[in-house]
Amino acid sequence: MKCDLCNKPAVVHEVTISGGTKKEVHLCLEHAQAAGIAIPGQQPVNKMLSKFVIGKKEGMESSQRRCGGCGSTFGQIKQANLIGCPECYRAFEDQLSMLIEQSQFGNSEHVGRIPRKMHTPSHNEIRARKLMRELDAAVTAEQYERAAELRDRLDELTTNVEHEDEADGGAPDA
Repeated sequence: MKCDLCNKPAVVHEVTISGGTKKEVHLCLEHAQAAGIAIPGQQPVNKMLSKFVIGKKEGMESSQRRCGGCGSTFGQIKQANLIGCPECYRAFEDQLSMLIEQSQFGNSEHVGRIPRKMHTPSHNEIRARKLMRELDAAVTAEQYERAAELRDRLDELTTNVEHEDEADGGAPDA
C-alpha cells in the first residue's frame, strides 16, 4: 500500500472509527514522523500496548494523584504492594477496592483465615473440638455406640451455635 501523501510505501496504517465513520490513513516513514505518529518497531512494546488499554487517561490521572498523608501515588502502592499510610485508603478508595475484590475472589471484605493470635476460640468451639477428638478415638477403638452418642452431642452443639448466631443477627464466622 502507498502513502496517502506521496508514492512511497506506507509503513503506518491507522484506522479510526468515530461517530460510526471509518477513516483510514496510510503514511510513509517521513510523513508519519512529520505527523508525530510513532513508527512500529521503533517504540518500546509497553508504550505501544498502553494505547490499547481501556481508560488509559483515567489510569494516568489516578496514578499522578498523591495521598495527602504520605505523598504516595497509586502506581507506587500497586508496584510495592504496600499501602503508605491510613490516608491512602481514603485517597485511593476506588482503585484499592477493586484490588481488594480481586484478591478476595469478588468479596470486598477479608475472607481468609484469621491469625491465631487474633482469634480466641469460644467455649462452644473448644467443646466441639474435644468432642471431635473423642469421636475419632471412639471410632478408632470401634466403640460405635459411644461414637453415635458423641456424634449426636456434637450435632446438637453445632445446631445450638447456629441458632444463637441467627438470633444475634450475624452469620457463623468463616
